[in-house]
Amino acid sequence: MKKAKRIFCTVVILILILVVVAIAIVALNLDTIVKKGVETVGPQITKVSIKLDAVHISLLNSSIKMNGLVVGNPEGYRAPDAINASTIAIGVNPFSLSSEKIVVRSIKVEAPEITFEGGLGGNNLSKIMDNVNGPTKQTGLVITNSVESPKSGKKIEVDDLLITGAKVSGTLILFGGKEVPIPSLQLPDIHLTDLGKGSDGLTATDLTRAVLSAITAATIKTVANSAADIGKGAENLGKDAGKTAGDSVNKITKGIGGLFGK
Repeated sequence: MKKAKRIFCTVVILILILVVVAIAIVALNLDTIVKKGVETVGPQITKVSIKLDAVHISLLNSSIKMNGLVVGNPEGYRAPDAINASTIAIGVNPFSLSSEKIVVRSIKVEAPEITFEGGLGGNNLSKIMDNVNGPTKQTGLVITNSVESPKSGKKIEVDDLLITGAKVSGTLILFGGKEVPIPSLQLPDIHLTDLGKGSDGLTATDLTRAVLSAITAATIKTVANSAADIGKGAENLGKDAGKTAGDSVNKITKGIGGLFGK
């Protein structure tokens, strides 16, 4: 009897050790899993490259920190990327992880750099928005069993999202293809709340659409309201060309602001 008891205790201890080891392995690889998920599903939604330098997940604090998020530019645009965010802090409700809807308590994006490139004929941010709004395979959350099976993906709720310290720069394309540099302009804080709350939640595509739409609107409004600052760049085109371009800047900036509002 004692021998059987010892064997039983030994088996239980071994099982517990294996469980602990398994949890440790998952915890150690969770950063890589999430990073790969973002870099795989992100491009399927936006049709542009999505890269992350690193992901750090704290199970103890139910928090995620992302470093070096880079959203690439659509084909046909010169700048290598459209959005570059060095730090993103995410707080998650841990009790929601096993439910059908994951509740994200907060997302804070600090000092992202946005590149605007275009004019009345279109711009890079609006093109990405078109990609998101176009036909796409719904994937639910970042990590799903298959892109082909949207029902297997979880939905998302974001209670509070803050983008602060954002700056935009880039190139404004005038009539005749003339280009005027956009100096670094400060964007107002972008604050979104209760995304997917009180409903079944949002898919990753829904959330991307909401956030990108807010960024695009704030960027275009800032560019449209900064005709005087942008017009200074026309002086580098030469005396005659500079005068013509300077007269055009105000029309173009008002035009792109009007186009977005339609």
